[in-house]
Amino acid sequence: MAEPLLRVVNLSRQFGELTALSDVSFELEAGEVLGVVGQRGAGKSTLFQLLSGVFPPSSGDIFVSGKRIVFRGAHQAHALGVEAITQQPMLAWNLNVVRNIFLGREISWPRTPGLLTGFSQMERKAEGLLAAFDLPPSLLLEKTKDLTNEQKQVVAITRALCRPFKLLLLDDTPATLSFQRQQILLDLVRKLSDQGVAVIIGSDNLKHLFAVTDRILVLYQGRQAALRPTGDSTPREIVELIVGSRQQEQVTPVIWAIEGYHAAQKQAEELHRAQAALRESLEAQGSLNRQLIERLRAQIDASEQLTLAVRAANTRLMTEREEERKSLARDLHDLVIQDLLGFNYRLEQARNRKPPDIEREDLDSIREGIRRVVDELRQVCSDLRPPSLDSYGLIAALHSLTQAWSEHTGIDLQLDIDPEWGRLPESIELSVFRILQEGLNNIRKHAKASHVRLSLHRTPAANLLIRLSDDGRGLSEVPDLAGLSADKHFGLLGISERVALLGGTMKIDQPPAGGVTLEIEIPSPYPSA
Repeated sequence: MAEPLLRVVNLSRQFGELTALSDVSFELEAGEVLGVVGQRGAGKSTLFQLLSGVFPPSSGDIFVSGKRIVFRGAHQAHALGVEAITQQPMLAWNLNVVRNIFLGREISWPRTPGLLTGFSQMERKAEGLLAAFDLPPSLLLEKTKDLTNEQKQVVAITRALCRPFKLLLLDDTPATLSFQRQQILLDLVRKLSDQGVAVIIGSDNLKHLFAVTDRILVLYQGRQAALRPTGDSTPREIVELIVGSRQQEQVTPVIWAIEGYHAAQKQAEELHRAQAALRESLEAQGSLNRQLIERLRAQIDASEQLTLAVRAANTRLMTEREEERKSLARDLHDLVIQDLLGFNYRLEQARNRKPPDIEREDLDSIREGIRRVVDELRQVCSDLRPPSLDSYGLIAALHSLTQAWSEHTGIDLQLDIDPEWGRLPESIELSVFRILQEGLNNIRKHAKASHVRLSLHRTPAANLLIRLSDDGRGLSEVPDLAGLSADKHFGLLGISERVALLGGTMKIDQPPAGGVTLEIEIPSPYPSA
């Protein structure tokens, strides 16, 4: 049986008293792609440094093509066909791009008669390598110290590609690249794999790893937590191993953060490219158009500032409104209800003095009226600010709301909540509660329904999906929100405003069977840092 290209046995590394990596073992075949994941400090970079010869291991063994190797420097790893691209590119800042790409591996070097010919060949080859990453040939003679961070990383990548190798190490290399060049790098990994080159890639982007890797190595606090075939794993399982927990409140925010960050990165870069293309097109038309661009840019900036100000004002208004409701509920409970209970106690004392029967009947009537007032005030307090929402969260508050609503209206209500829904930030739980409170109020007033179904679930992308449907008489036509505002129909309009403030979307459908379905999707409440 052929030896694997790389075999690592109980690899460990200590820095003084600190154990950075402990007992990591795996094998890697030619053409195989291995992903490495873990939290900051888990030992990922240390593993790459050991495999590339930057540091010798404190213990353990590294075998390349069946031969035990003790690296005494990165040059020895290069000689064995191991190329490494680090998070911080190792370049000579005072040399130009061509010299950096071929530094120590120059063509026709050091034969003096071939110097000019050699540089011309290097320049042509470097131009092709840069073009593969959509960089212009004008950068070839630029000094690397004058390049952007992304351009420096591309130079480091092309430096590794300028000669044959057996194993490529990518230590979180995609992180410094734009979305477009990340895709180019992933395509390159696939091509290298098809050519029999093994690749080890470290990344926090699980989408990248699930797209190109055969297996995933998970490191946790310097130790090997798992080595899983990619096809037999899910992102949630990998995240559970990364954070060292299966608890919902620890795993879900990480998944949302990963999803949100990379989706936002892609959208931002697509917008940037569109703006750049528009700017180039307009600037080509002359100075008059350039002036127009500046005016449009100023107007766009002013419009964006106004939008942000309006959104902030709406958020502040809703927050203040909720604080007022909370304060009013507290005052009603602490003042009015307590006073009424005091009156009830005094009347109870008077009744115990055994007045004539006619007076006892009057007192009983007063006591019953006070009880009704107390019950009504308690209901008002609950409507203003449900105590269960603050104490037990959205799910408990919805159970209480829907039960009371169904008993009051006589309408059957089916509640379906994802058991993994969990707690959300207070502001989101409160907004969702108000949205559903208003939606049920609309059904009570207008739908003439006999059955209502409310469901709360997560989408595969971990967004929040809410559906409220009834079997009532439906709508004559799907409403126009602007028209609702003009006609002062604020029920659906208020719901749409709350959904917009949460960054979500709202859709109103009329199923063939009748009634109305209100569908709301709210993005991850945990934005990336």
